Amino acid sequence: MTQADRALHSYIISSRSRFEHMLAQLVEVPSISSDPAHHQDLRHTATLAAEYLRAWGAEACLVETKGAPVVSGGWTISHRYPTVTIYNHLDVQPADEPEWRHPPFSFRKDGLRYIGRGTTDDKGPAMTALFAAKFAVDEGVPLNIRFVWELEEEIGSPHFSDALSIRRHVPKPDSVLVSDTIWVSRDRPAISCGLRGLLAVNLWLRTGETDVHSGLTGGGARNPLTELCAIAAACVDARTGRVKIPGFYDAVVPPTSREMRNFLASGFQVQRFQRAFKLRSLRTRNRAKLLTRIWTDPTFEVHGLVGGYTGPGVKTIVPAWGQLKASMRLVPDQHPRHILRLLRQFIARINPDVRIEPQGALEPFRGLVDGPFIDALRRAARMGFGKPPVLIREGGSIGAIPVMHRAWKVPIVFMGLSLPEHGYHAPNEYFDWGQVSGGIRTFVHYFRELATINDD
Repeated sequence: MTQADRALHSYIISSRSRFEHMLAQLVEVPSISSDPAHHQDLRHTATLAAEYLRAWGAEACLVETKGAPVVSGGWTISHRYPTVTIYNHLDVQPADEPEWRHPPFSFRKDGLRYIGRGTTDDKGPAMTALFAAKFAVDEGVPLNIRFVWELEEEIGSPHFSDALSIRRHVPKPDSVLVSDTIWVSRDRPAISCGLRGLLAVNLWLRTGETDVHSGLTGGGARNPLTELCAIAAACVDARTGRVKIPGFYDAVVPPTSREMRNFLASGFQVQRFQRAFKLRSLRTRNRAKLLTRIWTDPTFEVHGLVGGYTGPGVKTIVPAWGQLKASMRLVPDQHPRHILRLLRQFIARINPDVRIEPQGALEPFRGLVDGPFIDALRRAARMGFGKPPVLIREGGSIGAIPVMHRAWKVPIVFMGLSLPEHGYHAPNEYFDWGQVSGGIRTFVHYFRELATINDD
């Protein structure tokens, strides 16, 4: 172990209590972006995060948007040095699941685990990157390190582009590091090289002015819920998940053989996947097929059917209206606008009375799979966690990534720290010190590598 690595090891050990204190403060603010009642909690979180930066000698500001503010700040040591911007989000999902064993916004320690909503998604990884940056700055790494912390990621980043347009507060970097992705297994670090996009819609159908007696009208009256079920069945094969909208797959780029080799080397296990997400059964147990289905294939999912009677027992009515909530996960090179047009055309042919209301769209993103930045991150992850990382794709979406890519046109790489068992968007969410310590080492090594890359 070199002197520099011994210093880093000592720093990580000595930082633990401060890390836990700062994470606890953040977790105990319920920064739920989907609930307007928590607007002030979002601002409180942003203010607290900016105070963290200033307390460590960095500059920081709240960039106002039409929604929640964006926190921007960091250390600009010299304009001769390259700049890396680290993206995380500090807003969280709601936590109203009955399975929570303790209040979700009351931070708890259980050995090496940190329990509470937002610990792994994404406050814990954000603080990990901050602690790594502080060490790198104090060590004198010739690199400017900045942060962009968003507070609307969980609702699709609707105002993130507003913040990026204010260049004096959010300057263009030379590269971006994103820490908001998930590994396949604790046994192998995972670097994500692509994200699925999203197109969400509500399908409305009204066939009457009021609910009516099914004995008096059934068989003659149109049933909007039945017709919406038929729409869903026409759009997707319920057994296989295959989307049946004409033209839906035309632009899909399948994974390369190299990507598939990486996927299969990721440590992914079907049984572990099923257990981690508490799934009783799967559409396929073939490992390769399952990996492509959750990472590189587009989907059509029904999230809810609203309307009619939902109380106890049965109320024999034909409902007057219904709503189907659905979304499509999109992959490169599918574009949400084009897919929405295909959906409109298809449904208009099946049932022209159905009204389609778009509920938001996120573009898919194809990331780097080779080159100096990926090579540097792979070396850093191996130094940080003692194991070579694998390149995978991410099945979810991060709305801010395509926005940054369009605005800055700089390399973007991903180094998430979350694990499937951490409970992403689930009750009893947690993060752990092993990922923190390995993450700090990884980020510090990456910062050192970045300075070398840009000197070449």
